[in-house]
Amino acid sequence: MPSTVEKLTPTRVKLTIELPFAELQPSIDKAYAEISKQVKLPGFRKGHVPTALIDQRFGRGAVLQEAINDALPNAYGAAVAENNVVPLGQPEVEVTKLEDGEVVEFTAEVDIRPEFDLPDLSSLSATVPVAEVSQDLIDEQIETLRQRFATTTDVDRPAAAGDVVTIDLEGSQDGEVLEDATASGITYKIGSGGMLEGLDEAVTGLSAGESATFASTLLGGAHRGEETQIKVTVTKVQEQELPEVDDEFAQMVSQFDTVDEMMADLRASVENYGRVQQASAARDKVLEELVSQVEFDLPQSLIDQEIDARKQQINDQLSRAGLTVEQYIQDAEDETAETPEEFWAEIEKGSLQALRAQIVLDKLADDRGFEVSQQELTQLLFQKAQQNGTSPEQEAQHMVDHNHMGEWMQEVRRGKALSEIVAAATITDEEGAPVDLSAINPDGSVAQAQDEDLVHAEVAETEATEPGLAAEVEAEEA
Repeated sequence: MPSTVEKLTPTRVKLTIELPFAELQPSIDKAYAEISKQVKLPGFRKGHVPTALIDQRFGRGAVLQEAINDALPNAYGAAVAENNVVPLGQPEVEVTKLEDGEVVEFTAEVDIRPEFDLPDLSSLSATVPVAEVSQDLIDEQIETLRQRFATTTDVDRPAAAGDVVTIDLEGSQDGEVLEDATASGITYKIGSGGMLEGLDEAVTGLSAGESATFASTLLGGAHRGEETQIKVTVTKVQEQELPEVDDEFAQMVSQFDTVDEMMADLRASVENYGRVQQASAARDKVLEELVSQVEFDLPQSLIDQEIDARKQQINDQLSRAGLTVEQYIQDAEDETAETPEEFWAEIEKGSLQALRAQIVLDKLADDRGFEVSQQELTQLLFQKAQQNGTSPEQEAQHMVDHNHMGEWMQEVRRGKALSEIVAAATITDEEGAPVDLSAINPDGSVAQAQDEDLVHAEVAETEATEPGLAAEVEAEEA
C-alpha cells in the first residue's frame, strides 16, 4: 500500500495513499455480503443475492463506496505509521482516483504534532516552598473537631457571640416579600459569617421571640446582588460548649487513647499534606520550565477546539451553580481577573499552556517508548472510582461504552513521562535543601527504602490524574 507525505505547513500534511484492488477485495466482498442481507429480490433468499444483480439493482459504485469507507481507516492508519506522523485531529479525506479493478487513490489532509527536540531533562530545576508544619493548620483542625462534637443548651437570655440561634428570615423590597429570600428554622452560629452581611449585629442581643430588621445584599437567587430589607426573628437561643482537648476527647474523635497520640498523628498528617503540596509544586514548576524551553507551533484549529471546549466546560459549571462570570469573579477569593474579558483571557492562556504541556508529555512518552500494562490501567480505574465515588467495574464499563481506552491509556503514559521529567530535574526548597520526591508516597508519607519501587509506580499513576499543570492538561482532555 504505497503512500507519500507532503508537508503543507509545520503542523499540517497531506498523505496520498494508493490502495490496490487486491487489498480492497476483502472490503468489497464484505460490502456485497452486507447489501445482500438487506435486500429482497424474488427468487432469492436474504444473503444469497448474486453480485451481478446487486450491481444491476444498486450500481457498482455504491458497492465500491461502501468498500472504500470500510477499508479507509486501516489504510489511513498504515500510512500514518509508515510516514511517522502524529495526527492531532481528524483527517479531511478525498478520493482522487478510482480505477475499477485496478487501484483507488485518496488523499488525507490532517493536522499533526510538530517536530521539535526536547532539552536534556537533567538541566531542569525548580525551587519549591519548604514543607513546614503549620501550627495554625493543626489548631484549625482541632477547632473543627471541637465544633463537630460540641454540645448545645437552650438558654433564656439575649443571644451573644458564639451562641447558636435558630432564626427565621424574611426578605422584602419596597414592602413586597421576596419568596427566594425567605426561610425558616435556620441554625446559625453568631460570628461564623458566610450568610448575610449584618446578620451578626442584628441577632446579637435578641432573645427568643424577638425580631430585628437590617439591610443587606442577597448572595443568591433571582435577586442576587440586590439591596434588600431583611427581617430576622430569633426562635431559639442555645449556648455552645466545646469539649476540652484531653484524653477523653482523643478517644471520642479518633482511634487513639491519649491526646498526645492524637496530636502526633495529626502533626504527621499535616507534614504529609505539606509534602504533597511540595511535590505538586515541583511537578508544576518543572513541567512549566520544560515547556518554556521548547518552541513549536500548534495548529490553530486545535487551539480553537481546545479553548472552545474549555470555555464550554466552565460555562456549564457556572450554569449549574447558577452563576454568571461576573458573579464568579466577584465571589471567588482566589480569582485575580477583574473583568470577564480578563477572565476569559486567562482561561485561553491556561488552555494553551496546558495543550503545549500535553504535546510535550506525549512526545517524551513516544521517545521513551512507554507502554501501559494491565496492572497500570487497573490502578487508574481504581483511582477514577475513588475520585468519582463509583466502583472500578463501573469505570471499566464507562471506559468501554464511551471508547475511552486509548485516552485513558494516554493519561498513564503522560504520568510516566511527567514522573521521568521530575526524577531527572534538580529540585530544592526555598532554603536550598534538596527535595527527593522519589522517597515520597502519593499520600505524602516518606517511603522506606524497600518500598521505593512501589512508590515510583504509584507516583506515576497519581501524576497521570493529578499533575499540577497537568491538572490543566486533564481539564483540556475532559
